[in-house]
Amino acid sequence: MSSPSRRAFTAALAGTGAAVALPVAAHAAPSKGHADRIEEILAGMSVEQKIGQLFVAVGYGSRADQPHASNTSTTGVDTIAEIVRTHHVGGLIYFVWSENLQSIEQVATLSNDAQDAALESGGIPLIISADEERGVVYRLPAPATPLPGQMALGATGSRAHARKAGEIVGAEMRAAGLHQAFSPVVDVNVEAQNPVIGVRSLGADPRAVSRLAAAQIKGLQGAGCSAAAKHFPGHGDTATDSHLGLPVIDHTREELDTLDLPPFVAAIDEGIDSIMTAHIVVPVLDDSGVPATLSRPILTGLLREELGFEGVIVTDSLAMEGVRTLFGDDRVPVEAILAGADQMLMPPDLVVAIGGVRDAVASGEITEERLDQSVRRILAQKLRRGLFDDVHVDASRAEGAIGTSRALSTAERIAEDSITLITAQDGALPLADGATVLVTGSATAAKLEVVVDALTSLGHAATALAGATPEQAAEAAAAVDAVLVLTSSSGFTTPAAQVSLVRALAATGTSVVHASLRNPYDVVHVGEVAASLAAYGNADASLRALAGVLAGEVKTRGKLPVAIPTADGTGEAFPLGHGLG
Repeated sequence: MSSPSRRAFTAALAGTGAAVALPVAAHAAPSKGHADRIEEILAGMSVEQKIGQLFVAVGYGSRADQPHASNTSTTGVDTIAEIVRTHHVGGLIYFVWSENLQSIEQVATLSNDAQDAALESGGIPLIISADEERGVVYRLPAPATPLPGQMALGATGSRAHARKAGEIVGAEMRAAGLHQAFSPVVDVNVEAQNPVIGVRSLGADPRAVSRLAAAQIKGLQGAGCSAAAKHFPGHGDTATDSHLGLPVIDHTREELDTLDLPPFVAAIDEGIDSIMTAHIVVPVLDDSGVPATLSRPILTGLLREELGFEGVIVTDSLAMEGVRTLFGDDRVPVEAILAGADQMLMPPDLVVAIGGVRDAVASGEITEERLDQSVRRILAQKLRRGLFDDVHVDASRAEGAIGTSRALSTAERIAEDSITLITAQDGALPLADGATVLVTGSATAAKLEVVVDALTSLGHAATALAGATPEQAAEAAAAVDAVLVLTSSSGFTTPAAQVSLVRALAATGTSVVHASLRNPYDVVHVGEVAASLAAYGNADASLRALAGVLAGEVKTRGKLPVAIPTADGTGEAFPLGHGLG
């Protein structure tokens, strides 16, 4: 649907001669001391230990010694500590749904105990990871800083904001005993119907995405946390979710060079530790029909040899359907290793996956030399991040280092600078002093109250109305001077119930200010309103920034980091870079 704007943008880039420039120094080689240490460690490892280092496992439970039925069914052992000791895994990844993330002290204790199991069984520390993007994808529990996400950063255009956001995420992860953020998303999102990227992207301008992503990487890794640019070679122009299917990216090589690859080149130039693959088919790079995760022409030919990346290549989750359509779960990691990947992330059955690799090594399909190449890269990453020095954290003090006043202030500034005014009638904003305001729409009662509290503190009499029908909201609107109505869509099309609510409110004659709390495309679906704003997320800081705009305390500085198509998808309603002051 957004192809016309994508083609126009690519043509504009081609007109300026923009293209991928190969990095001079793709990734710093290990120091002499590190190289010697790596060879010493490698010489003492069994084949089983080497295979284990390539896997990043999901372990269930809040404690390392806690038996869990899901561990038994997916790894063959009962506890996280047993996963580490039995399978010699190189890493763990934490999720809320696997019950790993309940409090900061608990997370830090779990990390320490898992490390003890690793050190006792082989002496090689784990690298513990999480999908810590912030915005709509975050993992650490409170009081982790609720930072606005990627598209909000894109709307600010500020490298300083991007770097500070990276620093905060990196420092908070390290405080809790985690060392690898599967972030930043560097996909250039030019498809408004993209169901999996959307506001997780910095935007649609590859030059801006490159600048901001490099700044985030600088912040993350400067705080001692490995970054992972994702999803190579670019997941921004698809309307298929690779969690559920296998997307096909029909870009030409010129389009890849001008649109998709520049942010990855910038990440390599910045010295990024790892790059995550995408479960997408890119026929111009590999016409075999296999996803990039399993493609030797893409991972070895393009990423390793052409772009010169020497760091760790990590697969996206091997439990996703996009990588399981052509091979069984025993063959997927084998194909990924043969393609050039180093870390196998989240195989759905760890025993089956490790068994597949073991058989491939035993048969000579995967040589021990190839195995050693990946283990060297993984060990180099662990040494670079100081994991062999002191891998434990002070669990009792971890929470005090997270969600600091400085970090929260940074989140507020990013949010304020991101708010984008897309449309406004004369005199619609700011509201008159002391105006009464109804706050309603697609948000929880708690989120509505955040806006109400902020408006009240700024001198407005505000009330919240959660879960209202269009008729109930319209009746309540008759008693106030203005309405702030919130919408939230995960794709291009705004849900019909939300559209009905906005239109019913607008029909009352009360001044209606609309704000989208996720993708900014809602503005073309909700009908005419007094003003429409984009917040790119529902973090409390973003909600308070919206209140500040209504009260005239916050100036709208944000610019659209993506173009907004017309409602029927045939044209462009608002161009990239649009934003009213």
